[in-house]
Amino acid sequence: MERARILVETLSKAGFIAYYAGGWVRDYLLNHPSDDIDIATNAPPETVQALFPHTVPIGISFGIVLVLIDGHPYEVATFRRDLDYKDGRRPSQIEFATPIEDARRRDFTINGMFFDPIKSEILDYVEGQKDLKAKIIRAIGNPHQRIKEDRLRMIRAIRLSCRFNFKIDPLTESAIRDHAKELFPAVAIERIWQELVKGHAFGKLHPMLVQLHEFGLLSAIFPELADLPLKTLEKRLSPLDHYPPSAPPIASILALFPNTPLPDLLSLCKKLKLSGQDLQFTEYLFNARALHKATLFEWAHLYAHPLSEIALQILAAHAPHPKEFLQEHSERQEKLHKSIQRIKTQKPVVGSQELLKEGILPGKKMGDLLKEAEKISINDEIDEPKPVIEKLKKLPIWQIRI
Repeated sequence: MERARILVETLSKAGFIAYYAGGWVRDYLLNHPSDDIDIATNAPPETVQALFPHTVPIGISFGIVLVLIDGHPYEVATFRRDLDYKDGRRPSQIEFATPIEDARRRDFTINGMFFDPIKSEILDYVEGQKDLKAKIIRAIGNPHQRIKEDRLRMIRAIRLSCRFNFKIDPLTESAIRDHAKELFPAVAIERIWQELVKGHAFGKLHPMLVQLHEFGLLSAIFPELADLPLKTLEKRLSPLDHYPPSAPPIASILALFPNTPLPDLLSLCKKLKLSGQDLQFTEYLFNARALHKATLFEWAHLYAHPLSEIALQILAAHAPHPKEFLQEHSERQEKLHKSIQRIKTQKPVVGSQELLKEGILPGKKMGDLLKEAEKISINDEIDEPKPVIEKLKKLPIWQIRI
């Protein structure tokens, strides 16, 4: 806060006006403290760069400069009017303008206010305070025009509605329904995913997915769900309310596809352009769900994985009797405690040294025998090398000469 105020004061002393803008003002009025402050000013971007020693011209053609104050980044945007939109995402041209014109180009009334930190004064040219009090998400001006300018605003409206438990203004809702099928290719999938991630961060992804379905947007994102009845969707999503807070957003999306084969789930993740970490989680959760009559060896490896705790809590949320489900796994984990620790520390009962003493040289045969030794020690609950090796000697692979 103090750094942002210093930034505004610097611009003010240079003869310019500067305000906090957008989401910070909304959250301030809702008593939701935030350090994410954007600055709007009538100073041209070149002047902003000249006034501050550490800047990055992240969107100079749109009048946006990143200013670093004590290492903290602030977006400083010159008041502007957006002219022609051709790609459904950003204007092809802008003109620098007044604060009123700048406010009127923004998405929703609750995001269109300014705050003067020097005078401690709200500047509201779009009746944002009125809609905040009425708990309404309303597009500024013509909702069809606002959506055509950036079709991601349809998803953002729903995210904000769910986050704050606000209603969407009927005209804005009607415009969203009318333009739902235009989401692609105007909006990059990465931007949509970021909106879903933001919904998840506030614990609102469940209602957000339901509302996206109701407005016709979920099927635009996931065509596979086009014919899914609302009741079925709600049934699939009901366990989300019992997911652990640490569950990643992809876990909620996977709940939409309960009987989908793993290759198709991984293709879905790639379509969403998710990280390798999300792909790993998807594969692990799928395999964990598929384990029913597993061997002790398979259970031990499941429990030794870093994702096991989160995955089990997610699976428990889908189980008919969650407490009994977790109790069963807890008892099995206790039973396999030594084996789990050996897997985590990579210190098996039988290692390469024991096999070398038996005349087994490094190579494929040794690798195969080490795998078999681990299976024997865990499945037969043997903690000493000698009896494991005795069992290994009875396997056909031991007799193979390499």
